Parts: sequence; structure tokens; C-alpha cells
Amino acid sequence: MKALRVVKPLGWLVLASGLASLVAAVLAGWRELAVVGVACLLLLLLAAQFLFGRTRVSVALVLEPARIMAGGSVAAGVDVTNQAGGRILPTILELPVGESVHRYGIPALAGGATHQEAFTVRTERRGVIPVGPATTRRGDPLGLFSRDSLWTGVEEILVRPPMVPLDALGAGLLRDLEGVSTDSVSQSDLAFHTLREYVAGDDLRHIHWRSSAKAMASAGESPLLVRQYLDTRRSHATIVVDDAPASWGGEAFETAMSVTASIIVRAVTDDFEASFVCGRQASSGLEGSLALDAVCRADFGKAGLVGSANRAAQLAADTSLLFLVTGAAAPFETMLRASAAFPPEVRRLAIVVDPVATAGVTEAGGLSVLRLATKDDLPGLLHWSIR
Repeated sequence: MKALRVVKPLGWLVLASGLASLVAAVLAGWRELAVVGVACLLLLLLAAQFLFGRTRVSVALVLEPARIMAGGSVAAGVDVTNQAGGRILPTILELPVGESVHRYGIPALAGGATHQEAFTVRTERRGVIPVGPATTRRGDPLGLFSRDSLWTGVEEILVRPPMVPLDALGAGLLRDLEGVSTDSVSQSDLAFHTLREYVAGDDLRHIHWRSSAKAMASAGESPLLVRQYLDTRRSHATIVVDDAPASWGGEAFETAMSVTASIIVRAVTDDFEASFVCGRQASSGLEGSLALDAVCRADFGKAGLVGSANRAAQLAADTSLLFLVTGAAAPFETMLRASAAFPPEVRRLAIVVDPVATAGVTEAGGLSVLRLATKDDLPGLLHWSIR
């Protein structure tokens, strides 16, 4: 069955015509039909000669950069190298790029020679652009036969949404003895920083008696030295995006992706762990690039805001700052149910993307609701909401 794939539709048509002409010539005694039938079969035999021989090449696909913001361009290239000892015949290289197919004529190459093709991939919207697999096609000029060989897998260009710069996230910092030390001085933590002289009001339990005795012996004075600590804090921002199509309208979902990506970048810059959940797409950890990759792949689904929030609560149980992102058609009750998936100490904000709304912030049910029309409204609203 695999061998039959080399015969193209035109080849099958010529074969059927030839056989039908020969049968009709025998039955009707028409010499002309016999000539037509023999001509068709001879044409197939001649065309089949182009299939013989091996194409031994290596194909390298280069994408620079593989991750880019929407509106940018990716410089791409294909290097075809002849791995055979002798010269190979000209061939056609096909390379799918998104929904289009690029075709390049590869000339005859001597052994070890390389042919390069360069092109540019322009991006317009957030998403994933598959590139490949690269395929060489060997066949006859009439297109009766064709033998295809795959030389690469499928590479991806991850197109990130446009983003806006945000101020530092000052909220969502929970004291945690197993957290990361900060620059904030503390009197009661486990991240030891230095020793200093005792002042009235210091906890006597923090006096370092051995160091105090050494200081007294060497200087002849009797200063008491106490341990100075740094706060250790746990910071984990989780962004949950509603994937229900009914919640969105127009380009609001793409605006939500821009908002989400902007928050992720700011969180990672502030040394937060960042988690992202939108339906089937989820990512968590210190690697912000993984969360942004998940944003590129996010699409509509059936989980909804509540379902995604429940998954996020399991994925990021140590969340300290929660963002729920949804559209104007989502009921407020849905936002409350989604926020209830997280413990009471988590700081919660709901971001509602409404293209016709006036930007503003409201408080209801222990939930700060930020209503914005475009991604450019986010910095100002977020600046006042998380202080």
C-alpha cells in the first residue's frame, strides 16, 4: 500500500485510460484505441524512471528567534546538504509554514555541497506557528509519480501577545520560614544576617552570648550583641483565565492574553513564582518562559473560570496573589466561586476585560474587580489595587 502512494491522481487517470483503451480496442477491434492504450502505458513507464535513485540529504531548519512578540518577524532558513558521495539530481523541497507551503527548487548538488534558502516569517497574532516537516519530492515533470521523503520534524514559532510594562507587585508576600530571603530587616526569622549592638526593646532570646563575651574580652567593654535577621517571604502569583467562549466577545480574549503575559513578566521580574492556567493549558514554577509558552498555546475550551481555578488551586497550592481574568459576559457569581477555590489569606483580584467599559476598580465580596477596556488600562488600575 505504501508503494501505491507514489502514484498521483494524474498517474491513476493515465493508467485507467490506457487500460480502458486496450480493453475497448480488443472488444471493438479499434486499432486507434490500442495505440492510445499503448501510448499511455509507455508514458507511465518513462515517467517511472524518475523515481529511481536515492536522495541522501540532511536538512537543517533554523528559526531565529523561535519566540517573538506579535507583530515581529522571524528570520528562517533551510540548509540542504548532499550526504551522498556523488551528485544528486535537482529536487523540490516543500516546507509547510503555518497554513501555507513554501516550495524551493534545490539544484543538482555535488557530494558534500550545501544549498541555502532564506525566508522571513511575519507574525500578526498570538499563537503557535508550526514550521515543517521539510519534504523533498522526487518525480517526473508531468506529475504522474512522486516520491516524498521527510527530513525534519515540526518546529514551532511561539508568538507572544503584546505586553505593557507594570510596576512591581508589592502584594502577595507571605512570611514563610522556608521562603526566599528579602532585603527587609526582621527580628524574628530564620535567615541570619549579621550581629549588632543590643538596644532597649530587643528580644533577649536573640542575644549572642558567645560573641558578646569575646567583644567584652577584646575591647574591655560590655556591649551585648544580638542576632539580626532578614525576612523570608513566599511570593507566588497565579493567573487563571476563563476559557469559556460565552464569557468573551470580539477581541477581548486576546486582550486578556496580553494582560496575562504582562503580569507574568512582572511577577518573574519580582522573583515571584508564576502559575498560569487556562483550560487545558497550565504552567507553574520560576521559569517565566514556560508560562508565556502556555499563554501562546491557550485557546477556548470547556473548563470555564471555576474549573480552571480549581485546577490552579491544586497546581499552585502556595499561591499568595491570585488574578482571575474573564470577559464582560461572565457573572460575578462565577468570579466568587472561582476565588473560593483558594484559601482566605490569598490576595485576590478579578480582571474583567470589557471593550466598551470605563476603566475602574470596585470591591465586592472580598474581591477587587478591575474593569478595563484595553491592555493599556492595566498599569494604572494595578498600581492602586495591589498597594
